[in-house]
Amino acid sequence: MFGHRKKAATNSVELSAVALQLNGVSFFEGFTEDELARVAHLAEEVIAEKGAVLIDQGRVGLECYVILEGEAGVYVSGEHVATNGAGSMIGEMALIEHRPRNATVIAETEMRLIAFDTKAFRTLLQEMPKAHDRVMELLASRLKLNRGDNDPTIVEADGTDDEGDPADTAK
Repeated sequence: MFGHRKKAATNSVELSAVALQLNGVSFFEGFTEDELARVAHLAEEVIAEKGAVLIDQGRVGLECYVILEGEAGVYVSGEHVATNGAGSMIGEMALIEHRPRNATVIAETEMRLIAFDTKAFRTLLQEMPKAHDRVMELLASRLKLNRGDNDPTIVEADGTDDEGDPADTAK
């Protein structure tokens, strides 16, 4: 399945090096050096070969990933629905919702990712409000897309509707 995986950083020199790499990843934009070092400490680095199944639809989710390099195709019931690249988080929905995966994700190129198991993911969300907010925004966006719904009563992570106005939740 994967080429190999290892702890992203095991000493202070590696933590600094990985934190520096994460500084250029859009998901972690605005994180402090200390926060990035903590992310590096929590994560595992994963190298995936082209064609590797990263996430299998219907299976229980045990980890999520942030793509550092490469591209992954997202498939629902065998139909290609999206391609995600560097900076994207994948697999978070199953960890948050405690449900089976609702898509299959396959490496379209050789990839470099960081992985968070369930415990590390929870720690990330609890310790870092920025990570929590980004994941919640991503989750709200993906749930909305999955419904194929542009109903303005859907509330975004920031409390607004899809047009940026304060959401009317009294309906």
